[in-house]
Amino acid sequence: MITVDPQHLNLRPGQKVLDLGCGEGRHSIHLMITDEVDVYGIDLCFDDVRTASERAEPFRSPEHSKGRLQFGVANGLQLPFADGSFDVVICSEVLEHIPDYKSVLAEIDRVLKPSGIFAATVPAFFPEWVCWKLSDEYHQVEGGHVRIFRERELREDIEKLGHHYFARHKAHALHAPYWWLKCLFWDKPNSRLVSAYHRLLVWDLMKKPAFTQVLEKLLNPLLGKSIALYFAKPAGSTQRVDTPLSLPEGAEA
Repeated sequence: MITVDPQHLNLRPGQKVLDLGCGEGRHSIHLMITDEVDVYGIDLCFDDVRTASERAEPFRSPEHSKGRLQFGVANGLQLPFADGSFDVVICSEVLEHIPDYKSVLAEIDRVLKPSGIFAATVPAFFPEWVCWKLSDEYHQVEGGHVRIFRERELREDIEKLGHHYFARHKAHALHAPYWWLKCLFWDKPNSRLVSAYHRLLVWDLMKKPAFTQVLEKLLNPLLGKSIALYFAKPAGSTQRVDTPLSLPEGAEA
């Protein structure tokens, strides 16, 4: 299940893609399978990177994948890449976790090539606001969400870097009620209602029935759990690109 729509990334063979805050690799693995690109999945959590690498392993063959993929551990505040290293940067469901998110945006701008595409996704305001109202634990757990973004706020922060906004959409409307239920019954982890809804989501993910696919598209503008914003960096930006691309020590190929 991916949040970023690859159709907005304008991917071309041979391009380099950074999946910043890749988690367990959902976007990285998807792009490795579908496009002839070099994907670099980076996350601060070693366990997530290890899980992502394990999940990618069955697809690391020419008959299963068009592209190439590497994973590594790194901090989004100090990316171990040269200026202008990437044609596309994805940062999905990450910025809401980071107190100094503007510094991460500056690092993304630094490593993105002129004319490159930047895709950012965060929890949409209304579904997230409901979660915060229903449960303090939802956002107070270690590594949890530290803010609720307003779409205009995030868009303006990225536009201040000179990037041109060109597209938006919401995603995962069917997941919003699940998180509301989970927050409502936070102290009851074995809730039958939460478990039943989770089974529904897993069934929908695996089977992709037409009814739920259409229903989610209809509900996304109102209840989409995530908001995705797309930007293009100006062609006139000047950056150093002489330093070779590298992964941090301990990265997994």
